[in-house]
Amino acid sequence: MDLFSFAKNIGKKLFGSDDTDAAEKIKAHILEDNPGVSNLEVKFADGCATLSGDCENQAAKEKTVLLAGNVENVEKVEGDAVTLPAEAAVEEVEYYEIQKGDTLWKVASQFYGDGNKYTAIFEANREVIKDPDLIYPGQKIRIPK
Repeated sequence: MDLFSFAKNIGKKLFGSDDTDAAEKIKAHILEDNPGVSNLEVKFADGCATLSGDCENQAAKEKTVLLAGNVENVEKVEGDAVTLPAEAAVEEVEYYEIQKGDTLWKVASQFYGDGNKYTAIFEANREVIKDPDLIYPGQKIRIPK
Protein backbone atom coordinates (compact mmCIF):
# COMPACT_ATOMS: atom_id res chain seq x y z
CA MET A 1 0.00 0.00 0.00
CA ASP A 2 3.02 2.29 -0.04
CA LEU A 3 2.39 6.01 -0.37
CA PHE A 4 -1.04 7.43 -1.25
CA SER A 5 -1.57 10.90 -2.71
CA PHE A 6 -4.54 13.08 -1.86
CA ALA A 7 -5.81 16.54 -2.77
CA LYS A 8 -4.31 18.82 -0.10
CA ASN A 9 -6.97 21.53 -0.23
CA ILE A 10 -9.98 19.18 -0.10
CA GLY A 11 -11.41 17.13 2.74
CA LYS A 12 -12.61 17.36 6.30
CA LYS A 13 -11.20 20.44 8.03
CA LEU A 14 -9.61 19.34 11.29
CA PHE A 15 -6.73 21.78 11.63
CA GLY A 16 -4.99 24.75 10.02
CA SER A 17 -1.85 24.49 7.93
CA ASP A 18 0.37 25.45 10.88
CA ASP A 19 -1.39 23.47 13.64
CA THR A 20 1.08 21.74 15.96
CA ASP A 21 -1.58 19.23 17.09
CA ALA A 22 -2.36 18.03 13.56
CA ALA A 23 -1.14 14.46 14.17
CA GLU A 24 -3.30 14.11 17.28
CA LYS A 25 -6.33 15.50 15.46
CA ILE A 26 -5.86 13.04 12.58
CA LYS A 27 -5.49 10.19 15.07
CA ALA A 28 -8.66 11.23 16.93
CA HIS A 29 -10.51 11.49 13.61
CA ILE A 30 -9.51 7.93 12.64
CA LEU A 31 -10.34 6.49 16.06
CA GLU A 32 -13.71 8.26 16.16
CA ASP A 33 -15.03 5.71 13.67
CA ASN A 34 -12.32 3.14 14.24
CA PRO A 35 -12.28 0.87 11.17
CA GLY A 36 -10.37 -1.85 13.06
CA VAL A 37 -6.98 -0.41 14.01
CA SER A 38 -5.21 -0.65 17.36
CA ASN A 39 -2.01 0.89 18.71
CA LEU A 40 -2.43 3.70 16.17
CA GLU A 41 0.29 6.32 16.00
CA VAL A 42 0.23 9.28 13.62
CA LYS A 43 3.01 11.66 12.64
CA PHE A 44 2.37 14.67 10.44
CA ALA A 45 4.92 16.86 8.67
CA ASP A 46 4.98 18.77 5.39
CA GLY A 47 1.53 17.51 4.32
CA CYS A 48 2.41 13.85 4.91
CA ALA A 49 0.66 11.71 7.52
CA THR A 50 2.73 8.69 8.56
CA LEU A 51 0.70 5.95 10.20
CA SER A 52 1.68 2.95 12.29
CA GLY A 53 -0.43 0.44 14.17
CA ASP A 54 -2.08 -2.94 13.88
CA CYS A 55 -5.12 -3.56 11.70
CA GLU A 56 -7.42 -6.54 11.94
CA ASN A 57 -7.70 -6.93 8.15
CA GLN A 58 -6.86 -5.33 4.82
CA ALA A 59 -10.10 -3.32 4.70
CA ALA A 60 -9.29 -1.76 8.09
CA LYS A 61 -5.86 -0.72 6.85
CA GLU A 62 -7.26 0.79 3.68
CA LYS A 63 -9.95 2.70 5.58
CA THR A 64 -7.39 3.98 8.08
CA VAL A 65 -5.32 5.39 5.21
CA LEU A 66 -8.39 6.88 3.52
CA LEU A 67 -9.61 8.49 6.75
CA ALA A 68 -6.21 10.16 7.19
CA GLY A 69 -5.95 11.21 3.55
CA ASN A 70 -9.44 12.64 3.19
CA VAL A 71 -8.49 15.45 5.60
CA GLU A 72 -7.76 18.97 4.41
CA ASN A 73 -4.00 19.78 4.40
CA VAL A 74 -3.03 16.10 4.05
CA GLU A 75 -1.57 15.43 0.61
CA LYS A 76 0.19 12.11 1.27
CA VAL A 77 -0.30 9.17 3.59
CA GLU A 78 2.44 6.67 4.34
CA GLY A 79 0.89 3.45 5.65
CA ASP A 80 3.70 0.92 5.39
CA ALA A 81 4.09 0.68 9.16
CA VAL A 82 0.46 -0.36 9.58
CA THR A 83 0.56 -4.13 10.00
CA LEU A 84 -1.87 -6.93 9.21
CA PRO A 85 -2.15 -10.38 10.76
CA ALA A 86 -0.18 -13.01 8.84
CA GLU A 87 -3.40 -14.88 8.04
CA ALA A 88 -5.23 -11.78 6.71
CA ALA A 89 -7.09 -12.48 3.49
CA VAL A 90 -6.21 -10.27 0.53
CA GLU A 91 -9.23 -8.64 -1.09
CA GLU A 92 -8.92 -7.11 -4.54
CA VAL A 93 -9.98 -3.45 -4.48
CA GLU A 94 -9.66 -0.36 -6.61
CA TYR A 95 -9.46 3.18 -5.39
CA TYR A 96 -11.57 5.90 -6.91
CA GLU A 97 -11.43 9.67 -6.58
CA ILE A 98 -14.90 11.24 -6.57
CA GLN A 99 -15.41 13.61 -9.50
CA LYS A 100 -17.73 16.61 -9.78
CA GLY A 101 -21.26 15.36 -10.47
CA ASP A 102 -20.63 11.86 -9.10
CA THR A 103 -23.13 9.99 -6.96
CA LEU A 104 -22.58 6.58 -5.42
CA TRP A 105 -25.24 5.32 -7.86
CA LYS A 106 -23.18 6.60 -10.78
CA VAL A 107 -19.96 5.12 -9.35
CA ALA A 108 -21.69 1.74 -8.81
CA SER A 109 -22.96 1.84 -12.39
CA GLN A 110 -19.44 2.53 -13.63
CA PHE A 111 -17.72 -0.21 -11.59
CA TYR A 112 -20.46 -2.85 -11.23
CA GLY A 113 -22.75 -2.08 -14.16
CA ASP A 114 -25.65 -1.63 -11.73
CA GLY A 115 -26.45 1.55 -9.80
CA ASN A 116 -28.42 -0.47 -7.24
CA LYS A 117 -25.08 -1.78 -5.95
CA TYR A 118 -24.21 1.64 -4.53
CA THR A 119 -24.95 0.18 -1.09
CA ALA A 120 -21.97 -2.19 -1.49
CA ILE A 121 -19.70 0.83 -2.05
CA PHE A 122 -21.25 2.65 0.90
CA GLU A 123 -20.82 -0.37 3.20
CA ALA A 124 -17.19 -0.81 2.07
CA ASN A 125 -16.54 2.84 3.00
CA ARG A 126 -18.90 3.30 5.96
CA GLU A 127 -16.20 4.94 8.11
CA VAL A 128 -15.05 7.17 5.23
CA ILE A 129 -18.51 8.14 3.90
CA LYS A 130 -20.93 9.15 6.66
CA ASP A 131 -23.91 9.74 4.37
CA PRO A 132 -24.21 8.19 0.87
CA ASP A 133 -25.71 11.47 -0.37
CA LEU A 134 -22.77 13.56 0.90
CA ILE A 135 -19.67 12.74 -1.12
CA TYR A 136 -17.41 15.42 -2.53
CA PRO A 137 -15.02 15.87 -5.47
CA GLY A 138 -11.50 14.84 -4.52
CA GLN A 139 -12.61 12.35 -1.85
CA LYS A 140 -10.99 8.93 -2.28
CA ILE A 141 -12.88 5.72 -1.63
CA ARG A 142 -12.29 2.00 -2.03
CA ILE A 143 -14.21 -0.11 -4.53
CA PRO A 144 -14.21 -3.85 -3.72
CA LYS A 145 -14.19 -6.06 -6.79
